[in-house]
Amino acid sequence: MRLPFRTAQLLAVAALPLALTATACSSDSAGEAATASPTPTKAKDPNEGLLTGTQLKKALAPASYFAAGFAVDPESTRDTGDTYRAPATRSAAKPDCTRFGSTGWIDLSGIEGVSFAQDSYVGKNTSSELDQEVDVYRGTTSTDVMTALTKVVEACPSYPDADTKSKVRITGAATPGLGDDAYTITLTDDAWESGSTLIAVRVGTAVVSVLSTDGADNGAASAKKLAEQVVSSLKTAA
Repeated sequence: MRLPFRTAQLLAVAALPLALTATACSSDSAGEAATASPTPTKAKDPNEGLLTGTQLKKALAPASYFAAGFAVDPESTRDTGDTYRAPATRSAAKPDCTRFGSTGWIDLSGIEGVSFAQDSYVGKNTSSELDQEVDVYRGTTSTDVMTALTKVVEACPSYPDADTKSKVRITGAATPGLGDDAYTITLTDDAWESGSTLIAVRVGTAVVSVLSTDGADNGAASAKKLAEQVVSSLKTAA
């Protein structure tokens, strides 16, 4: 049935508020969606991809590498296991230069990594010493360690040997052909039969550090050989 014009007009006006209400509801829903908080992203683990102490321990030269008569020193055998420690940095402006003559000398850089493994082998008949250590750092910190070592050597031209009451001289030089970056430190003393050679080698985020007093050449050849051994093993460590 056809409605009179007046009746059709009233029905159209009555339907208008319903249409406006629907539009308003739709607009509010869109606004709520636009202002909704984004889903938080998970923070990246800063230690992701870095080798643990357990993995680094496998990269150290095994007992079979060392010559007959050398035995591991249990007190110097340490690692961080399967966990990481918080990195730490301390001032290296006034280093304890005497620490160049001991294990863990890499800490003279003033930078502590998140994982490490180390041990020492001592000759029973000669008292010669071979120390090895690998430390891992976050990001590009390993390059900072190498830079810091050169500055420590500059600050430590010598130190007094408490046992012989003599002066230990310290020299350092960049060493090509080892890892991504390498630095060799030599300790000599007129009161010693032979000096010591320390080598630090950067391999990506890791720094290999060795110390040798084995050999009439201030331990230079044996230190380089040990460094090459650890660097080679480190590259395949997993």
